[in-house]
Amino acid sequence: MNPMTADVYPFEAHAPDADLDDLRARLAAARLPEAETVSSAEPGPRRWEQGVPLADLVDVVNYWRTEYDWRSFEERLNRIGQFRTVIDGLGIHFLHCRSGRADATPLILTHGWPGSIVEFTDLVDELANPTDTDAPAFHVVVPSLPGFGYSDKPTTTGWGTEKIAAAWVELMGRLGYSTFVAHGGDWGGVITTILGGRFPEHVLGIHTTLAQAPPGLSTDGLTVAEREWTEESREFWHHRAAYAKQQATGPQTIGYSLVDSPVGLLAWILDKFAEWTDTEDSPFEAISIDRILDNVTLYWLTRTGASSARIYYESHNSLDPELRVDVPSAVTVFPRDIEKYPRAWAQERFRQIVRWRTPETGGHFPSLEVPEFFVQDLREGLAAVLER
Repeated sequence: MNPMTADVYPFEAHAPDADLDDLRARLAAARLPEAETVSSAEPGPRRWEQGVPLADLVDVVNYWRTEYDWRSFEERLNRIGQFRTVIDGLGIHFLHCRSGRADATPLILTHGWPGSIVEFTDLVDELANPTDTDAPAFHVVVPSLPGFGYSDKPTTTGWGTEKIAAAWVELMGRLGYSTFVAHGGDWGGVITTILGGRFPEHVLGIHTTLAQAPPGLSTDGLTVAEREWTEESREFWHHRAAYAKQQATGPQTIGYSLVDSPVGLLAWILDKFAEWTDTEDSPFEAISIDRILDNVTLYWLTRTGASSARIYYESHNSLDPELRVDVPSAVTVFPRDIEKYPRAWAQERFRQIVRWRTPETGGHFPSLEVPEFFVQDLREGLAAVLER
């Protein structure tokens, strides 16, 4: 395996104290609206019908201002190993952890929105150097999408999912990985699909939690449960996707609030964590408040509220309907995810599905909600891919 090329250089995260002081000052001075009119003392999804409940937001804001420790997250990033490189004129940030195992396989993990590299930071070590010596090992690469985190913000249009996928191939090549496996969900799932479909000479196979089918398929022959999946996905896009339409049509407009107000940014992101996780009431039933604040604070300190939203402008509904994936694919569909496609539909695009799983628990952020299960599922799925 070739060593990294010279145009990859180390990076260390360290926010200025002044930025952290400014964050706390803004949180202390926040102007909040009155409580929602569906307020209820009883836990349950109805409390969130109008968005993030005021009482919940106040609790998180107070914790963020007085107890949350950003420095501990920075230290975790720096321990894993951070790097940057410039691809097509844009600086790309990524985590990179080489396994100590000679039989390790290169693996690229791609996050989505409103996630970030935070989705995978707690899993990198176990994937690279598993405690179980019989488990597969990986050289793990976790890039920040353009406009996210410590990657640069594009200054021109064009950085959609097709270009990002091509950039990931270039990135892996610079690290000495001419062939590799890939995983992703949300936008990461779209990019992973493109990797498998456009670059089969480099991609050994994929694992994804988003297996988008081509459009226009019939529900004839689907089971009752599969028909429910299609109805749930249709209901989501028709009635609960206003955020996506806003970011696809006016990312600059919403971006002013996301970059100027930490409370606005928190509410915008927390709303999605609440709605998309497999919980009865609060996202904190499944994901710790510190992990969610790691994610939100990364957006805040890097001022990427607007730039990250632009991925919707660049790529919303743009996956090539003719794209087919012929490399081995492992698919896991979690019950509370926002888009779920029946296998009969998915295999119209993913033509070599070697493993299909439908767990009983988990939502849109499985690496954060059910991390132990996620790691095991990823290992087993990629093992099936590599066997094929």
